[in-house]
Amino acid sequence: MSGQGVTTTTQPSSTSGNGAAGDVVLELRDVHTYYGKIHALQGITLEVREGEIVTLIGSNGAGKTTTLKTISGLLHPRAGTVHFRGRDVSHTPAHKLVRDGISHAPEGRRIFSRLTVMENLQMGAYTRTGREIDENVEHVFSLFPRLAERSGQKGGTLSGGEQQMLAIGRALMARPKVLLLDEPSLGLSPILIQQIFGIIREINAQGTTVLLVEQNAQQALEVADRGYVLQTGRVILADTAANLAANPDVRRAYLGEI
Repeated sequence: MSGQGVTTTTQPSSTSGNGAAGDVVLELRDVHTYYGKIHALQGITLEVREGEIVTLIGSNGAGKTTTLKTISGLLHPRAGTVHFRGRDVSHTPAHKLVRDGISHAPEGRRIFSRLTVMENLQMGAYTRTGREIDENVEHVFSLFPRLAERSGQKGGTLSGGEQQMLAIGRALMARPKVLLLDEPSLGLSPILIQQIFGIIREINAQGTTVLLVEQNAQQALEVADRGYVLQTGRVILADTAANLAANPDVRRAYLGEI
């Protein structure tokens, strides 16, 4: 969907929709990221506070996935900075960011199809010790009982919804401070979408800060505290999720209203 017609502003709200946000845990300052000569992010500035769910919405090609990749260290900005818990991590390798407390469940799930559910979870826990791994598996299975039932099954034989649960569960195995979720509802049935978003709320309620990219803008704004609207690599609007959901321009451009 086109983002044309959305009033442009780059002044984010400093508090969450429920007023419960803590200190800034993640901050991007004028970030420019490229794919070769393609200027994908053109000065992204945003912040995520401890305890929030923040969502990035926008049309395909707006820069949402690139933003998450830049945060998680899969890409590095050519200009601007990424700060995590007050430290510049703009050029920190991805595996070190996992140790620091950033986990990324990527678009398309990217599970290891030939490994079992349990082996996939163990791959997500390479930064943890033996006892911690056992505790983390129990935590993931409490969130996703279906994965416990499928623990010995190959990842590639799971349904789409189960694979999404596994992708999120694998990211949670590192016990992140910030969880990056890229299109968790992609390709799922409406019932499974409701289930996944209910689990995202539960993950957040248990103390994990969430930065969510989601094409289903209505669903994203229902679960989030705040949101940023991206268009062609720039933030064009930032506000509480409730205000964004009520914004006529956002409703026309991203929520399907005429």
